[in-house]
Amino acid sequence: MSRRRLIGLFAATALFFGGTFVAAKAGLEYVPPLLFVAFRFDIATVLLFAYVLFRFPREQWIPRTRRDLAGIAAAGVLAIGLANALLFVGQGYTTSAVASIVFSLNPVLTPAFAAVLLVDERLSRIGAVGMGVAFVGVSLVVGLDPTNLLETIGIGQGILLAGAISAALGSVSIRWANGDMASTVRTAWALPLAALLCHALSVAAGENPGAVEWTPTAIVALASVSVLSGVFAYIAYFGLLDAAGAIRANLAFYAVPVVATLGGWVFLGESISPLTVAGFLTVFAGFAIVGHEPLTAAFRDVAERHMGPGTLTDRTAALRDRPYRNDGD
Repeated sequence: MSRRRLIGLFAATALFFGGTFVAAKAGLEYVPPLLFVAFRFDIATVLLFAYVLFRFPREQWIPRTRRDLAGIAAAGVLAIGLANALLFVGQGYTTSAVASIVFSLNPVLTPAFAAVLLVDERLSRIGAVGMGVAFVGVSLVVGLDPTNLLETIGIGQGILLAGAISAALGSVSIRWANGDMASTVRTAWALPLAALLCHALSVAAGENPGAVEWTPTAIVALASVSVLSGVFAYIAYFGLLDAAGAIRANLAFYAVPVVATLGGWVFLGESISPLTVAGFLTVFAGFAIVGHEPLTAAFRDVAERHMGPGTLTDRTAALRDRPYRNDGD
């Protein structure tokens, strides 16, 4: 996959998931949270299945192995269904800023699960430093005050943290399953599973469908979380997950609070302080630190592919030790 496509998937994942917090906060005033999520996945299921039937050959529609089924289950139950159910419920107890920062713990939690379940993904010390820097930046972006957060930790933050854990475990489990299905097809099968789960949770919680108020705001919010944050977001995210791995794909969730903050400024009239700008720059610095190693490894792979294993190091040493000549060489 090209670098440009990877960047596009990363940006789309952050943009569409970041918009979830703004749209969800608006829609929760009119629709019970679990029912809101269930409706979201009902609509997304129809749209994505229509896309898959049109876009993919028939032989690619059906899961054929246990690994395919395991990947669908991990995506539908953990990464999509339970994660979003907990997110929407938890956001009803707190602000969008706190919800986004708690949910952005996803990239911090992912390496812990990856270390247990995946043999090809390990976080180095430099990567850990980069993630720490990015986390500080996210805290600045949303204006997080650790003292106040500790004083106000309650059911909402606990539910959101559980959602972040579910999302992180789900993304690593998808990689562990290592199925052969295209990520978009896997997502198409995962969405109805997530919808069934959320409908069941809604019934168990005693939510009343008759309490829904179908105002224009509710309709727009539902359309947004279903199409943009539902279909497009998961196509981008799971494509990024397959291409970049669980640890680096989930770095996109560090950018989600940035998008949520900008969305609040554009659509809700919230101001952006100099501290927020400093937070943006800190987040980008964290990304640069984390991305240094994969870029270096990619460069080395390309060089050795053209010059042979070990020749990059040998050639560098030869150039370094060669006497200087000012003859254009």
